[in-house]
Amino acid sequence: MKLTATAVKEAKPKSKAYKLSDGGGLYLAVQANGAKYWRYKFRFTGKEKLLALGVYPKVSLKDARAKHRDAQDLLEAGIDPTMQKQLNKLAALTAAENSFKAVALEWFEGQKRIWAEGHSGKVDRMMTKDLFPYLGNRPIKEITSPELLAVLRRIESRGAREAAKRTKQIAGQIFRYGVATGRCERDPSQDLNGALAPNITKHRAAVTNPKEVGPLLNALDGYQGTAVVNAALRLAPLTFVRPGELRQAKWADIDFDKAEWRFFVTKTHVEHIVPLSTQAMAILRDLYPLTCNSEYIFPSARALSRPMSDNAVLAAMRRMGIEKNEMSGHGFRAMARTILDEELHFRADYIEHQLAHNVRDAHGRAYNRTAHLPERKKMMQAWSDYLDNLKAQAKTNNVVTAQFR
Repeated sequence: MKLTATAVKEAKPKSKAYKLSDGGGLYLAVQANGAKYWRYKFRFTGKEKLLALGVYPKVSLKDARAKHRDAQDLLEAGIDPTMQKQLNKLAALTAAENSFKAVALEWFEGQKRIWAEGHSGKVDRMMTKDLFPYLGNRPIKEITSPELLAVLRRIESRGAREAAKRTKQIAGQIFRYGVATGRCERDPSQDLNGALAPNITKHRAAVTNPKEVGPLLNALDGYQGTAVVNAALRLAPLTFVRPGELRQAKWADIDFDKAEWRFFVTKTHVEHIVPLSTQAMAILRDLYPLTCNSEYIFPSARALSRPMSDNAVLAAMRRMGIEKNEMSGHGFRAMARTILDEELHFRADYIEHQLAHNVRDAHGRAYNRTAHLPERKKMMQAWSDYLDNLKAQAKTNNVVTAQFR
């Protein structure tokens, strides 16, 4: 006699497990603890076998019968249903391991070891917000160019053209990792060159006119906030490193005897040396007694174990009335690049090396961190002296003549 939904629901546990048959080898196994399991007993190549079809009530009577029919169809085709179930599980496991998300996270784990914390966070948010919700569970080898483009179009629709471009780049790196590890055959992002709306280039604000530099630097010197931020504001133009490199600078990387700051540039993957002028060294020596208990030269005001906020320098400039269209954290790099070339006439390769740009020699090799170091030491001291001269001019409104080369 066939089971009914009511009979299945009302089946009560007994002192021992028992079975309620639905016919054709399908039955409900009721355990002494009240658990109910669907089972299908059949014979294959003369041997009795048992196939688990699920747990009630997650699998209803109707669902169990559908699974039962599928198993019977396999038997008629000469296929063992239990073996097929194992193969399906293996296929599902393999698909999960080869999903876009799984490959992306594997790639990310390898890359974040050499990335700055801030960059790792940005990539993580980019994947979590814009890629995983739409591509995460898809087998990476099945993702097509139009499918990826649709995801990027969603980002563009927010007006975030630059984010769409960066997301495409990240997706491309994930696909290429998938190719390298045998999970997919090609990178579909390569088909999308020219498919996204072009970016509207926005140059970071920078003061590059020498007549305007002196008043700006005098304003920075006079910042009335914390000593840590004041020191960062004064050191930024002297070293013209990237804002993230400045705020994450560590005391262990400063060689006081050689007057050098050595660190790894995550953006270009090279070791870098910043020769420190006498003015820069004076700032560091004054700051050392205040922050030497932290590994960071410019620790957070809330915790010595963390560097200061990436917004600390910008916020300080804004409080002083320096607007965002006048000067940015990156602006000191543009200032140095322009004036060292046009006013002080230092060689372009010295400047590019000091900016930690990815300069290559005639053989395509990235520059050695010690390249032109004696010349760069002279350049950095000349730069600091020149800035002092501009500040003096701004205070007195007189032209001060000095020899910087």
